[in-house]
Amino acid sequence: MTRTRRPSAQTVAVLQALAERPDDWHYGYDLCARLGMPAGSMYPILIRLADRRLLETRWESESVSGRPPRHLYRLTATGRAYATANAAATSTTIPATTNARRSAPPRLGSA
Repeated sequence: MTRTRRPSAQTVAVLQALAERPDDWHYGYDLCARLGMPAGSMYPILIRLADRRLLETRWESESVSGRPPRHLYRLTATGRAYATANAAATSTTIPATTNARRSAPPRLGSA
């Protein structure tokens, strides 16, 4: 039996950000800034999605002098369907508060 893994909340956030403008090409750095996600988390997600053929990638055609060309990403048709399916599934299965410790009032005097 094949086990299907659900994508992480970060992966779903990346998919949703890409799905907002599915025909546009997106830079990884712009996605990091938009989602408040560190590059060390963003780029492995983008690489995994591209390896699964959910994203198409290309290098920008014109580079600014003094800066290397940037990698661009956008959803494939399969990626769009995957993003839609996981956005619907995530909204019904993941609670609004993902870290209960941060939202709970502090506990005092147990030392």
